[in-house]
Amino acid sequence: MTPLTLDFISDISCPWCAVGLSALNLALERVRPDIAVTLRFQPFELNPAMGPGGQDITEHLTQKYGSTPEQQAQIRDAIRARGAAVGFEFHPDGRGRIYNTFDAHRLLHWAAEAYPAQQAGLKLALLQACHRDRLAMDDPEVLVAIASLVGLDAVRARQILAGDEHAEAVRARQSLYRSAGVSSVPTVVFNERHLLAGAQTLEVYERVMRDLAAAT
Repeated sequence: MTPLTLDFISDISCPWCAVGLSALNLALERVRPDIAVTLRFQPFELNPAMGPGGQDITEHLTQKYGSTPEQQAQIRDAIRARGAAVGFEFHPDGRGRIYNTFDAHRLLHWAAEAYPAQQAGLKLALLQACHRDRLAMDDPEVLVAIASLVGLDAVRARQILAGDEHAEAVRARQSLYRSAGVSSVPTVVFNERHLLAGAQTLEVYERVMRDLAAAT
């Protein structure tokens, strides 16, 4: 088997990240007989200044991008179709709120250290809670419940969220990738050298991994 390391840089609140990860997971199933992939999740915040309680999604997108509700509905339909093609279900109602995701990234960093085999499960569960279930992603009890659902220690998760553990490490990782030129998500970095931005199809992810493995 050829070893390959993938750093998946993304934000919980990004719907395209859910699509990209789902496509990548399908591609990983295809290449695993030939390639030993180590998948790691790295933090990126689209809205680091978002306050407690979040903001209405339509209002937020209008303010940030100048898009109309009609344009947003068309984009949501496209995202929903892409998600369905790779097995990710989005909430049928486009209304909802967008939240600060820094605490979710802190939990993911903790999982990478304490439960490395379960970090991927936590990442997917967080994306589902955000985009399928429309849960409040800045609510500590919501985050604790998600952590517990995938087998992490709920008591320890609550302790982490009550303080500032892993905050410095998360900010350092964000700074690292921004300084390396990552300005949008999802972005995948292969073997800490090759960068692929955007939510790609599973065929693209598979081809890139096989090409890199062959070159290695």
